[in-house]
Amino acid sequence: MGRFVDAVLEFPTVLFSFMLVVVIVYWVLVLLGGLGMELSDDFLTSLGLRGVPGAVALSLLLVVAWFVSLVGVVLVEGTPARAAVLVVALLAGWLCAGLVARASRAMFPAAAPPSRADFVGRMCVIRTGRVGTDFGQAEVTADDGSSALVQVRQTGDEDLRAGSSALIFDYDPEGEFFWVMPYDLH
Repeated sequence: MGRFVDAVLEFPTVLFSFMLVVVIVYWVLVLLGGLGMELSDDFLTSLGLRGVPGAVALSLLLVVAWFVSLVGVVLVEGTPARAAVLVVALLAGWLCAGLVARASRAMFPAAAPPSRADFVGRMCVIRTGRVGTDFGQAEVTADDGSSALVQVRQTGDEDLRAGSSALIFDYDPEGEFFWVMPYDLH
């Protein structure tokens, strides 16, 4: 056990040992519900680690770098060789975290953010007294079951009043409203 402690406290492993203690304390606090922190996506992207939570990527990088530096301390002697071990350990940690991030991106592709165009083709219920070329509102239900009150317009003279069903067939981004037409559910 004495040789292990000596190896943990020798350069460059000692650098990662202290950081590893910080990582362990962080994860204990997270498990106890006392802490939660995220690194910015820009920082992760600059490191090539986009795709996993920042704390996971950084923790993995440090654990792998610590282990590689520990093995390097046991295998090599001398300051120049140990400096090389530091570089190899950082590179190994970064590569391992990058592989995990890449695999995570492949397994869990990012969902497209919701947009107003998602409502086109959906049924809605008119909520205003009338719908014309200049006025109207309707309630539409999204995929997740939530409902939204949206601005609607119609081109014709059809009678669209409160409680009637309509079909959303287009979105006007300039006016920020949806075009609707009557739709009988029966």
